[in-house]
Amino acid sequence: MRKKVLLLVALVASVVSSMAQQVKFSVSGTYDNNGKKIYLIDKLTDNNIDSVVVTGGKFSFNGSAAKDAFMAVKAEDKNWMTLFFNDGTPLTVNVNDSTLKGSTLNERLTKYDVEQDIPNRTLMAKLSKLTEEELSANETVYMDQLNKVMDGQIAFANKIFKEERNTLIPLAFAELYFYDNGVEEYDKLVKEILAFANHPYLKKAKDEIAEMMQQEDGEKTAFIGQQYTDLEMASPDGTMHKISELVGEGKWVLVDFWASWCGPCRAEMPNVLEAYNKYHAKGFEVIGVSFDQKKNAWVKAIEQIQMPWLQISDLKGWNCAAAPIYKIDAIPDNILIDPQGKIIERGLCGKALHKRLQRIFGE
Repeated sequence: MRKKVLLLVALVASVVSSMAQQVKFSVSGTYDNNGKKIYLIDKLTDNNIDSVVVTGGKFSFNGSAAKDAFMAVKAEDKNWMTLFFNDGTPLTVNVNDSTLKGSTLNERLTKYDVEQDIPNRTLMAKLSKLTEEELSANETVYMDQLNKVMDGQIAFANKIFKEERNTLIPLAFAELYFYDNGVEEYDKLVKEILAFANHPYLKKAKDEIAEMMQQEDGEKTAFIGQQYTDLEMASPDGTMHKISELVGEGKWVLVDFWASWCGPCRAEMPNVLEAYNKYHAKGFEVIGVSFDQKKNAWVKAIEQIQMPWLQISDLKGWNCAAAPIYKIDAIPDNILIDPQGKIIERGLCGKALHKRLQRIFGE
């Protein structure tokens, strides 16, 4: 995921040249909440360029900024903002619904942005009405809904990167694109003749996702080389079991963190089952640690997927005892423990799991 130094130098040089031209902007708008501040934001720096107070339901901004600068208008009492590119066409922004009138490019951008964010806004509105007790009681259900919203937004971003490659619009969805496709895609994009390839915001989006992934990877890979910490939970029949029951005596143990409500977890199970069937006789063990809350859903999923290995859970959802011990903030996840109890890998999935086991057991 490391970009080439020479490519970065060339990009910076092209950015300085292409973004040096200043273009005047004229942004007027309406908002129902008089007295509230409206901010004009530079998305490249995340700094407020200016702010005004809504008077008589109206506000306006005038000034100049870099040509095609990625900017936004946001009310102080709203979580969402209206995005636009500074292409010199006057804008009229309706902060109430995050839409605008302006150039064809900016109108299409805001249409896309509102469209992809509707499921998120709907869910957030729903969750904001719940008490802490209600949220806690249905935590896994709402986490599943949040995951589905995120999956939808990622799919939307991938679609935009295909259909709007000749415009600046993909920049607004770059974080989601890099999160799904990897930051190494950045190098490929800047080598192509694309309208947005040399825009400085593309690099910013890539750098932010890279930093986030590096931090997450650092926290999780910190366990590699360390002795595992034992967990004790109940199996579906109520019997208490520990990971340590399987570790040792030439066995390699994959501790698989999953949940019945987790779509990606269930999608990965056939791959784990294939690996189990291939290497179990040679000493490969699997133990499932579920982040479920509802026992019936957990047991039903085990039966549906037909997982033959030991399953345990404390049925506490994201408050599962494994979460703080192994810093689990997303599933599926797993750790691979060697016969001496040392964690040698983490997050093995797909072909990576089979390649690692092949190195251990051979064909």
